[in-house]
Amino acid sequence: MIQTPTTHDAPILVFGRTGQVATELQRQSDRVISLGREDADLSDSNACAKIIAETEAVAVINAAAYTAVDKAEEEELLATCVNGETPKAMAEACAARGLPFVHISTDYVFDGSGTTPWRPTGPTGPLGAYGRSKLAGENGILAAGGNAAILRTSWVFSSHGNNFVKTMLRLAETRDALTIVGDQVGGPTSAADIAAACIKIANAMLAGQEGGTYHFSGAPDASWADFAREIFDQAGRAVAVTDIPSSDYPTPAKRPANSRMDCGDIQKDFDISRPDWRVSLAAVLKDLKGN
Repeated sequence: MIQTPTTHDAPILVFGRTGQVATELQRQSDRVISLGREDADLSDSNACAKIIAETEAVAVINAAAYTAVDKAEEEELLATCVNGETPKAMAEACAARGLPFVHISTDYVFDGSGTTPWRPTGPTGPLGAYGRSKLAGENGILAAGGNAAILRTSWVFSSHGNNFVKTMLRLAETRDALTIVGDQVGGPTSAADIAAACIKIANAMLAGQEGGTYHFSGAPDASWADFAREIFDQAGRAVAVTDIPSSDYPTPAKRPANSRMDCGDIQKDFDISRPDWRVSLAAVLKDLKGN
């Protein structure tokens, strides 16, 4: 076993390189050792566990996942391997080494009923394959017995990768009116804010803090239509947005209608407050304009 001093200057191993959060982790910290697909095959849980067993890093963040929500309905075995079996193996490898493990999960583990914000201890009930695969990963991590933090988040956006903000801006190039789902409500969350939260949690765990299951999403809660209107307002695009029900925009995988998340525990345990996604959106639009 490789022994490495536990310091805030020592490296953090990150699974993921090109995803939204992984990209932001690399931007925010020079301690990050980032592993892309060529370095770590997430469909091979044993290979990922072996990397952790041999790493010199003092903490591990899993920012990689199978995220194709609709395609997962046809590829549930692959999604479950990447999002379920591999995070479990990572957590077990971290537990064996005594390394803190931070894992990003999703609002899709809930059924989206009601209007009350979901508590981390609330009853889960995924509506589709993607949510089931992510919940399998959570359960495997909790069963591993190490010091792990599961960070459930929602509606991720950034200046890179594929996300709602970039889709809206692209549509605004040729459209002056759009119909957007207005009966799904959640907290848009920037990848930069998620990355900062992951780093803060990892550092706290290195200092002796215990992990757990936490919620982290942007505030205030909004519908997709609300989100779109704010994007166009800030970007100076004259696009009229009309709310439509989810039933008018059918998808292979059903989306949770209520993705509101109670983020009180992460505030209490790690002093991490809900970021204003409108402020984070302004930073993303500035970044996109600069590029």
